[in-house]
Amino acid sequence: MYRNHQYDMDCTTWSPAGRILQIEYAMEAVKQGTPVLAIRSKTHAVIASFKRAQSELATHQQKIFKIDDHMAIGISGLTADARVLADYMRNECLNHRYVFDAPMQLGRLVAQVADKSQQKTQNASKRPYGVGLLVAGCDEKGLHVFETCPSGNCFEYYAMAIGGRSTSARTYLEKHFAEFETASTEALIKHALEAMNKTTASDQTLTSKNTAVAIMGPDEKYRELSEEALQAVIDTLEKKEDEPMEEEPPATAAAPMDTSGS
Repeated sequence: MYRNHQYDMDCTTWSPAGRILQIEYAMEAVKQGTPVLAIRSKTHAVIASFKRAQSELATHQQKIFKIDDHMAIGISGLTADARVLADYMRNECLNHRYVFDAPMQLGRLVAQVADKSQQKTQNASKRPYGVGLLVAGCDEKGLHVFETCPSGNCFEYYAMAIGGRSTSARTYLEKHFAEFETASTEALIKHALEAMNKTTASDQTLTSKNTAVAIMGPDEKYRELSEEALQAVIDTLEKKEDEPMEEEPPATAAAPMDTSGS
């Protein structure tokens, strides 16, 4: 990071290294957020998230939002920014269904959200959204999992995890993703929870209170697993071995911008 902060006062100033630091700070907010993951098979898409509470007196924050009967998002980062994008996506789905009498395609909506995020990076009086989205669902082209970034990039995956300590979850997903294509609904949910279990510290455990799972498919509308069904799957997970806490990168050391989608 530069000694003087003349290059990170707004999101329209380039640093001498060819970086826009304000955008990197927004992407860092996603990396330090609550872990969330999404995976898909030939028949269903699943989103799983870890819910955190501000204190013992508070309820757990919602990290999965229903957009339409065939689509949902999992968020990591600023929840307030996520609510704004969720409302925008819901309105677009409603308008599309009203005009065309058909559900909206995921790829088209994700591209619109990415364009909306990118517009926030070209105006000095605005700031990038500090939230990353995993969009999962189905349309006439099949099952999809997309990721959007504060930089305006969007990508499609077989499975993906974002947020704090998500590296461990991605390692699990990469190791088992060949099984996802033909996995049953129950197996897909268990894979999602196994990967989510990797994101927790050794002194933490998944419970039906701090975990949420949503599922949808061509023949099944969006639904969230009940606490009883969720706990039944959690009880079958592998017991974790004691492992050192994964170190998070310091907030002042922003990672390079992902320009692979440009």
